[in-house]
Amino acid sequence: MDKERCFQFEICANGVESCIAAQEGGADRVELCAAIPEGGTTPSYGEIKIARRLLTRTRLHVIIRPRGGNFIYSPLEAERMVEDIRVCRQLGVDGVVWGCLTREGDVDMALCRQLMDASQGMAVTFHRAFDRTRNPMAALEDIIDLGCQRILTSGQEPKAEQGTDLLRQLQEQTRGRIALMAGSGVNEENIRGIAEETGIKEFHFSAREPQGYDDPEFGQRMVTTAEKVRRTIERTLSVSPLKGEK
Repeated sequence: MDKERCFQFEICANGVESCIAAQEGGADRVELCAAIPEGGTTPSYGEIKIARRLLTRTRLHVIIRPRGGNFIYSPLEAERMVEDIRVCRQLGVDGVVWGCLTREGDVDMALCRQLMDASQGMAVTFHRAFDRTRNPMAALEDIIDLGCQRILTSGQEPKAEQGTDLLRQLQEQTRGRIALMAGSGVNEENIRGIAEETGIKEFHFSAREPQGYDDPEFGQRMVTTAEKVRRTIERTLSVSPLKGEK
């Protein structure tokens, strides 16, 4: 089997420019986000619309998250999330990315079912709210029951490289029922090791580098570059498709 078909690569894109670089670098899809320092929030209508027009080979997924902070949402926030999902469908987005928890740290099945109903016709990724669940094994089963296509996770550690033990256990538990995507701190230096240690075949990374003027107050703008995307993918493709699997 072609190694390129064994792996999937998603770029966390902080704007249209990063989307274009992801496509040029060979990414399979992007997750378009605003407010990356807050963990990502829903981007503007204009950002989504232009990204949709320019992404002709790379799939467009959009995060649905009304604010930073925790993943416990009020009814009004939930209403906004449903409306944002509807806007994404109208714009022809390929997938949406969301995740909701209860105060106890479980998957909020009632709200997630509401969002899943609104997401029909698009792929759904449950984002790193998963890493705040109190029982990741039980949460995995709940998310499978919801019908999500994948889970973005760092193995409940700040960085995926630190969470490889849990990532491997979760990968084994999936038994092919859902895709796991390793994310947070994934880069060209560690992606091969994560793949070998966990058996995971999908990866989420930003591949950003500083661009333009270095402002003394705000620093340099960080933008995904096609070359860094390409280098990171090439590191992964040197992994045997069966290596890391149990």
